[in-house]
Amino acid sequence: MIARLRGELLEVGDGVVVVEACGVGYEVMVPESVLLSLPPVGERVDLRIRQVFREDGVTLYGFADAFQRRLFDLLLEVKGCGPKFGLALIGQLGEDAVAGAIQAQDTRALCRATGVGPRLAERIALELRDKIQEEALARRAQSSACRAPAAPDDELVDALLSLGYRRAEAEAAAEAARSQAEGVEAQLRIALRSLAR
Repeated sequence: MIARLRGELLEVGDGVVVVEACGVGYEVMVPESVLLSLPPVGERVDLRIRQVFREDGVTLYGFADAFQRRLFDLLLEVKGCGPKFGLALIGQLGEDAVAGAIQAQDTRALCRATGVGPRLAERIALELRDKIQEEALARRAQSSACRAPAAPDDELVDALLSLGYRRAEAEAAAEAARSQAEGVEAQLRIALRSLAR
């Protein structure tokens, strides 16, 4: 299995790139968000890869980081959500917005991705909610282990930061959510809904 690809960016097309590594050109499907963050053609690129085997061939999907790839893997576990929809969700909404929408059970936000209808959005939100919460806790634990102790713990803000939101927007959303609900879980749902808009 190919898990990571480092090499020279040879071509950039519509949702696809060609990366040369050790004299071999690999065609890799990537989300829109990754396309926008790529270096110029001719420069080095580093992608996390998911290799998907189908009856009609093998396709490589490339991501900017491990969380994008993990979210893609989780989306593929949902019946009816193939690689095309996984790329659309991550590329058009962003991995943090997708994770936030799943946690908040905000199916309307998921429907903003091309081709994702209400029924599929509902299945994604329902089937992946617990798994996304586990991922958020794992990311939070990892980031807090790497971070020096600072201000007193703010569980709500920390949860939003672990999902990739900037501190300023996380603090603003947390403050607004606290005025609308009691309990961190309810506040988190409200904050995620407001950030997903």
